[in-house]
Amino acid sequence: MRKYHVYIMTNRTDTVLYTGVTGNLAKRVFEHKNHLIDGFTKKYNVTKLVYSEEYASADDAIRREKQIKSGSRRKKIEMIKKINPGFNDLKVIGV
Repeated sequence: MRKYHVYIMTNRTDTVLYTGVTGNLAKRVFEHKNHLIDGFTKKYNVTKLVYSEEYASADDAIRREKQIKSGSRRKKIEMIKKINPGFNDLKVIGV
């Protein structure tokens, strides 16, 4: 069964937050870390995975991504700190 992930990544200094959704977390994190995706994450050097949630359906993951994106920066930071208080780079199998 395929799994979907909502994830938050940041830069080295934890000053930028990027929220995304994917059906292959390991591949997507690899792409971000190696600057293979043009746009926001490449421009701001967003390479550190600090948060993820897993879903069984793409619809649920997309709905959650939109919910997180609509929240304030403060709420995102509080959410991250609950599972990753040190903003450590979370390891993903395959990356």
